[in-house]
Amino acid sequence: MSENKEPQAAKFVYDFTEGNKDLKDLLGGKGANLAEMTNLGLPVPPGFTITTEACKVYLESGEEPADLRDEVSAHLEALEAKMGKKLGQTDDPLLVSVRSGAKFSMPGMMDTVLNIGLSDKSVQGLAAQAGDERFAWDSYRRLVQMFGKTVLGVDGDLFEEALDKAKAAKKVTVDTDLEAADLKKLVTTFKKIVKKEAGRDFPQDPREQMDLAIKAVFDSWNGDRAKLYRRQERIPHDLGTAVNVCSMVFGNLGPDSGTGVAFTRDPASGHQGVYGDYLQNAQGEDVVAGIRNTVPLAELERIDKTSYDQLMRIMETLENHYKDLCDIEFTIERGRLWMLQTRVGKRTAGAAFRIATQLVDQGLIDETEALQRVTGAQLAQLMFPRFDEQAKVEQVARGIAASPGAAVGKAVFDSYTAVKWSRSGEKVILVRRETNPDDLDGMIAAEGILTSRGGKTSHAAVVARGMGKTCVCGAEELEVDTKRRRMTVPGGHVVEEGDLISIDGSSGKVYLGEVPVVPSPVVEYFEGRMHPGADDADELVEAVHRMMAFADRKRRLRVRANADNAEDALRARRFGAQGIGLCRTEHMFLGDRRELVERLILADTQEEREESLKALLPLQKQDFVELFEAMDGLPVTIRLLDPPLHEFLPDITELSVRVALAESRQEPHENELRLLQAVHRLHEQNPMLGLRGVRLGLVIPGLFTMQVRAIAEAAAERRTAKGDPRAEIMIPLVGTVQELEIVREEADRVIAEVEAATGTQLKLAIGTMIELPRAALTAGQIAEAAEFFSFGTNDLTQTVWGFSRDDVEASFFTAYLEKGIFGVSPFETIDKDGVGSLVKAAAEAGRRTRPDLKLGVCGEHGGDPESVHFFHEAGLDYVSCSPFRIPVARLEAGRAATQSAGSDHR
Repeated sequence: MSENKEPQAAKFVYDFTEGNKDLKDLLGGKGANLAEMTNLGLPVPPGFTITTEACKVYLESGEEPADLRDEVSAHLEALEAKMGKKLGQTDDPLLVSVRSGAKFSMPGMMDTVLNIGLSDKSVQGLAAQAGDERFAWDSYRRLVQMFGKTVLGVDGDLFEEALDKAKAAKKVTVDTDLEAADLKKLVTTFKKIVKKEAGRDFPQDPREQMDLAIKAVFDSWNGDRAKLYRRQERIPHDLGTAVNVCSMVFGNLGPDSGTGVAFTRDPASGHQGVYGDYLQNAQGEDVVAGIRNTVPLAELERIDKTSYDQLMRIMETLENHYKDLCDIEFTIERGRLWMLQTRVGKRTAGAAFRIATQLVDQGLIDETEALQRVTGAQLAQLMFPRFDEQAKVEQVARGIAASPGAAVGKAVFDSYTAVKWSRSGEKVILVRRETNPDDLDGMIAAEGILTSRGGKTSHAAVVARGMGKTCVCGAEELEVDTKRRRMTVPGGHVVEEGDLISIDGSSGKVYLGEVPVVPSPVVEYFEGRMHPGADDADELVEAVHRMMAFADRKRRLRVRANADNAEDALRARRFGAQGIGLCRTEHMFLGDRRELVERLILADTQEEREESLKALLPLQKQDFVELFEAMDGLPVTIRLLDPPLHEFLPDITELSVRVALAESRQEPHENELRLLQAVHRLHEQNPMLGLRGVRLGLVIPGLFTMQVRAIAEAAAERRTAKGDPRAEIMIPLVGTVQELEIVREEADRVIAEVEAATGTQLKLAIGTMIELPRAALTAGQIAEAAEFFSFGTNDLTQTVWGFSRDDVEASFFTAYLEKGIFGVSPFETIDKDGVGSLVKAAAEAGRRTRPDLKLGVCGEHGGDPESVHFFHEAGLDYVSCSPFRIPVARLEAGRAATQSAGSDHR
């Protein structure tokens, strides 16, 4: 008999020597990477990580796990033994930082507290040990300020105002000019602020400081800004955050100390070189907050060549180890380099494509992995227009090109106004001295972000790059006055709130007024106007070309276009479309043909109806001839008339006014009166669930017959002209197989007549849209009469959810997104659990009946990156989307085919 063993207790704390980079789920990104750097033998200050599992227990129960305090105590004792000093002891105290670290990077969204362990007594010991009284009091004032704001919830502006007053009294502009006596007074002022605002004294017990800071980091996972950031970046809400407790090293010990952020490649362009920011005599928060302007990392070679050379070696080690762009935080303490963090760095869309191809060329990754390093969303960003270099512009400043793009909008100076104006339809540029996490709402709402302080590693730059927002940072020439809602540009010109400005995130230039834009070189490449390999080819185009070639070789899903005319079809073909997945014939009935449709709707007799249809037939036929010519040799799926007939008639209110005016003036109005009667006759309370789609074909004799005949005759004409038309006829809004059988029987008869009359054999496939829940649930029956299914996910989403898209997006979707009911609109990304389960079930049932059933999707989800992956997994044959989205769908189809399990690249 085997011996019963007690279940092993959960382990909630890991020393940095115990983890590795693959434990991000448990240790968070920061903790896992600190452990990995420790394993690599890099200079990492000792410390330990409290796991995400501990955070989850706390968030679910409101209490920390029962064993957590004992585990933390054991690891703290081990850390104290390693460092040879105790937390907060009065002589030579051990100080620690408490920092958040979730699985996915959330820059600035959660909480950090530095210098824990300082108190009225230990600050004296720190001063004596360091031989620098100013440093000790500077560290203490930072602790009281960060602890007060982060842990005790004191308004951070109160501390900033007190600091500004202290500098003003001393007649200095930067905090490094404050002396020890000034900082000592500031600590007293800060503690008074804490007492007044928090209702308690600043804690003097170092262990209480640490425990409260750990709890505050746990709580910050559910802070408003963290939840908003997760929704924006589609990060799951149930992951929790780890907490890293790390022995402090100090960059604020004088000119031979400092702190910085470095990138192994330029996160804005992808180019190799020395990129980053360094700040002497500072702690890490000073760099990312942007409150003091940094110097370029290359300057460190002059300031401290030994540390610089060591840093360059470490950066090379980390990039080769992670096989990717690394974002690194470091501190130099009196000439000694310490590594505080590394992670796979956020990058702009252009940098992502360049870096992926560079790493392939260097042999660090293969093509399959390269495809996981880029996304369809990034490719879409690269297809946006950019400023016209030939335009007459008034440049007023130049900052740091932090996140590329061309953004034009009205200047606003706070987050609230940015959100308010954006919701009213205004395009805005958020202008700040520097942003902080509280500005996230405004950053999301704005077209672009402009700051007068900070560099490529400031909060504004990092968050903007992650969101794909245009950003210019550190435009020092601008004097931003947020209280008066204005900024002054060189020469004295004042930009008031509401004035138009333009910012170029690729060059860092800032312009007055609206600058015209020109097409992206990537679009010119897809249009065939720029050729990779040519002398004038854009380097970015070369990278995009190669990644698209990788994707096309790997993907299984074919990509078609939603196109209704030859012009759109030809453009789609240039963009790589492999056919048309949706031609909406109703778009052919507008313009100068509307009168013919009105005559059809108003027809009182069979003869009048046939006369109208006879007039429409040659026009429809010519439409299809042009379409087949543009897409020769590729499938063209043509949807028969779908929308309610009232959409082809004038608006009921407008028509009523016209009739009333004609009657009052005693003018002839017989036709308007007939139209008004028809509008009333066709009026439905909910027309999207009324007489439309296949129902029209069954109720209005000859309508679908005319369209099928036009398709068949156009195909016969093209075949006679040695073309290769591949038409597919799609019946919309089918809910039962009997509807499809009746329409199909008539269509087959018409096709046979055209074949006999032209002596041409036509191979016209007949299928249906699956856009009603009943169609999805009875797909096995419907497949008996259908050669293909095309999922109309727009209508399927409406009917599954009971949403009227035209109404709900404007009325309550914003509230649903804010409350977390949706992570993203179900009209933007397919609802996998609801709509998606019907798609999968219908696909499986249809193929059980007809194994060779062709399956596609033609709703807007066909061009959505995340949805493309779902359709690949569901076994569909193709997706169809607007011409502009075709490259995105091609890329994502390749990524879906090569997706490795558990890839963390975002």
